Amino acid sequence: MTLEEKAGLLFQTILTLHPDGSLVEDLAASPAAPARTMIGDLAMNHFNVLGSAGAREMARWHNRLQELAENTRLGIPVTLSTDPRHAFTDNPGTAMLSGPFSQWPEALGLAAVGDPDLVRRHADTVRREYLAVGLRVALHPQLDLATEPRWSRISGTFGEDAGLTARMAAAYIEGLRGPGDGLGPDSVAAMVKHFPGGGPQKDGEDPHFPYGQEQVYPGGLFDYHLQPFRAAVAAGATQVMPSYGKPLGTPYEEVAFGFNRDVITGLLRDELGFDGIVCADWAIINDHPVVGEPHIARAWGVEDLSPTERTLKALHAGVDQFGGEHCPELVVELVRSGRLAQSRVDTSARRLLAEKFRLGLFDDRRYVDPDAAEEIVGHPDFRVAGATAQRRSLTLLKPGPLPLRDHPRLYVEGVRPAAAAPYAHLVDDPADADLALLRLSTPYEPRPGRFEAFFHTGRLDFPAPRLKEILTLLDTVPTIVAIHMERPAVIPEIADRSAALLASFGADDDALLDVVFGRAQPEGRLPVQLPRSMEEVAAGRPDVPQESPDPLFPFGHGLRYPEQP
Repeated sequence: MTLEEKAGLLFQTILTLHPDGSLVEDLAASPAAPARTMIGDLAMNHFNVLGSAGAREMARWHNRLQELAENTRLGIPVTLSTDPRHAFTDNPGTAMLSGPFSQWPEALGLAAVGDPDLVRRHADTVRREYLAVGLRVALHPQLDLATEPRWSRISGTFGEDAGLTARMAAAYIEGLRGPGDGLGPDSVAAMVKHFPGGGPQKDGEDPHFPYGQEQVYPGGLFDYHLQPFRAAVAAGATQVMPSYGKPLGTPYEEVAFGFNRDVITGLLRDELGFDGIVCADWAIINDHPVVGEPHIARAWGVEDLSPTERTLKALHAGVDQFGGEHCPELVVELVRSGRLAQSRVDTSARRLLAEKFRLGLFDDRRYVDPDAAEEIVGHPDFRVAGATAQRRSLTLLKPGPLPLRDHPRLYVEGVRPAAAAPYAHLVDDPADADLALLRLSTPYEPRPGRFEAFFHTGRLDFPAPRLKEILTLLDTVPTIVAIHMERPAVIPEIADRSAALLASFGADDDALLDVVFGRAQPEGRLPVQLPRSMEEVAAGRPDVPQESPDPLFPFGHGLRYPEQP
């Protein structure tokens, strides 16, 4: 291989998927460069898929990329990665709506059920559906611990308990790996993130943005956050993504983890024994546009270094690949100038090529069958399994009159009337109702940026005017409240004055109604504490789990319906 071809392996950036399955040729329509340029001119062959389409179109798009790659000098096949695609989150920086794939609870909902076998079956379904359209690397599971309740990324975690997260992590990796003891042609590789644990964010802010770059450990629990990653390495994870954050108050250098040699080489490779691929989180080298607005590089702690110097520091730290970047010329420049040994490039190139061989991409897994993709993705059996998991994940916090058995006069808010109509006689005025069913989501503080607006962060309680509206309904008619917990909401007044209270972690209206009317049993238990006040949240230490001495609902709380005769 030439130096340029080796350098191309070390970069993985975003490719946009057109709904019709065609390749994006227009530079203005691509967040990076057109596929032909990156594959043909830059020798790149790892890409992160943005966007969605039908299964057939996704399969055809994948095959067109592989045709481009096959016609290069070495014909190295393309490896496609993706953020989660099987739940309800819609954020271009973290996860996509399920679209044609089966729809399951968020990771937090899987943790609420707490069943490793369910997680393994879920990941196996993800594996089958990803394989059908050519997705071979899952940029998940997310093994951060939700110890700072204001953080915007909590729904993608398995909650705040290290032991629970470790068990879920091992099962998830096993499900993605599929049959056999190691990664093979029927596997999807798991890129576990965000090493060494991205949960303890100062003030709950996210390190995608400059004001959220600091990870703090006032409770001294750095090693607690490391536990799930130890389990992931033991379970055979072959890829790891470091966190964007930079540690404060630890023995480690105060630079983002992607530049942190003591963390990547010293801790991950030497202490944990990891010899797989380390892929830096997206855009730590160069400034970049996101959804049409400029963003600076997430080079926290090394902002004064040039892009070339940042690349060198990350490679010396132990990074093998740069996510969200398409600048292999920086690596070429470093080698030719004598600042970087070519042997260091060779080490990462070997890791990346070996993964392609393990996944069978050089053999019969280069192309996929669009007919099979259309049959497998969203298969009825997978959809039923996802829908069943949604029902199981619903968490009963306060039972009141549940489950409902009669056909009451029901007022609904936040629920599709068409979904509720088979269960009840719907009324338009709460004063005419026997009961109300109200769906809510955890409050957040809207942020001004287009990209920032996707990250729900800040306060967890409802603003006074909205709370007054909710409580007015609760005082007008006995109301069953179901609140989607993408973060732990602060709802003491709602809990007190509701007739019944449920927490959801990714469940559609049909799932909720089946549980409310007793057609399915809620099996969830809270994977996070629900704090009693914002004062309690603000006083908490971001790295400490289950810290409240008097939570509104404790970790593990979840009730069951009585057995029916």
